[in-house]
Amino acid sequence: MKQKIIDKDEIKLIGSIFYGDPFHSIKGWSIENEIGRLWVRFIKLLDEKKEQLKEILINPSKTYEVHIDPVIAKEEKKWYVFIGIEVKGFHNIPLEMFCKILPKTKYAVFSAKGKEFREANNYIYHEWLPKSKYKESYSYQIQAYDSKRFFGMDNEESEMDFFIPIK
Repeated sequence: MKQKIIDKDEIKLIGSIFYGDPFHSIKGWSIENEIGRLWVRFIKLLDEKKEQLKEILINPSKTYEVHIDPVIAKEEKKWYVFIGIEVKGFHNIPLEMFCKILPKTKYAVFSAKGKEFREANNYIYHEWLPKSKYKESYSYQIQAYDSKRFFGMDNEESEMDFFIPIK
């Protein structure tokens, strides 16, 4: 898995959100669990609103899945999952979409390919982060999907990026 450290300005996203245990019905990567259904809802909404959004989208081929861990996440086993797309600003946003601003920070970016997806979190949080000189700067993680590199979870040629905010 390739890894690099970058500095990134704040990221403005619009999209759809879920709060709870996204794996309570089906574990792992599945279109049938709450995250999968959230993606289906978001993609449909994005398609319906593409004319309205075309002026504010930064990169229409890149989407984000943001896992936000509130303080009580470990205790309650619930967290926020935000699926979105980056925008220049929040004008002319469809009523059905939510806005999120991720803070300016440094990120450790891990590029995973094929089967590496399933092991990425374990490697990042249980191997790389404890051995590195870094700590998490915020309690969230971004998974970035670019349609030019990501062709589905079961495609061995698919690549995605994990952004871990660090300090």
